[in-house]
Amino acid sequence: MTRIAAIQMASGPKLGANLVEAERLIGQAAESGAKLIVLPENFAFMGEREQDKLKVREQHGGGPIQGFLAMQAQRHGVWLVGGTVPLACDEPDKVRAACLVYDDRGREVAHYDKVHLFDVTVTGNHAERYEESMTIEPGRDAVVLDTPVGRLGLAVCYDLRFPEQFRCMLSKGMEIIALPAAFTAITGKAHWEVLVRSRAIENLAYVIAADQGGYHLGGRETHGDSMIVDPWGIVLKRLPRGAGVISAELDRERLLSIRRSFPVTDHRKFNCVVAG
Repeated sequence: MTRIAAIQMASGPKLGANLVEAERLIGQAAESGAKLIVLPENFAFMGEREQDKLKVREQHGGGPIQGFLAMQAQRHGVWLVGGTVPLACDEPDKVRAACLVYDDRGREVAHYDKVHLFDVTVTGNHAERYEESMTIEPGRDAVVLDTPVGRLGLAVCYDLRFPEQFRCMLSKGMEIIALPAAFTAITGKAHWEVLVRSRAIENLAYVIAADQGGYHLGGRETHGDSMIVDPWGIVLKRLPRGAGVISAELDRERLLSIRRSFPVTDHRKFNCVVAG
């Protein structure tokens, strides 16, 4: 068995302060024995306005956020899923919301660009309008990679609502889902746990769901409740609110045993066309 961890934060618009906090929490996760650690979406920067992320965008392959992730992975000897990093793209007024994975030697080994963009109006005590497509260029490909823990699939936040993406990853051999997120408080309360556990159950996969959880400058509130869920849909660990770390043991033999005895994934009658 291998220990895995999810980090929860309440990031703000000060890059340096967020990296200091992330460093502290990564250290805690590593001290717990975790060998695979997942950071939340926007872990390094959450501005007061969507356009603020353009100020900290980086070219792929270099920059303070990417350098930080590589250094932390190497220092602690862990595989690190770097939440999302705002990477420059072809459009000058947009970025890619890139989920980067680093191995235990600090080398980038995978790059997933968030596919589904959060263009919605959330109604509650007051309406909240989100339009990520104004500042984010979407990705197109499903990404699954080999790790010492198992085959790891990458998805980000709003992707969670699109089960066909996870079926595509399953067709690529996915056994574990890393899900960095910044779910709103309103949608999180209604749907977060149901969706996270559903993706685990229907794919017979572990889910490491690392969420933002707290209040942010600009008036945004995120849901939190980061979770590690096993392939049977059991919540192994969770953190309702605030910054912190949760960790649990990933038992790959249990995953394979469940898939053998309850072969729902083999009973599929419809198969998607796998992109990428």
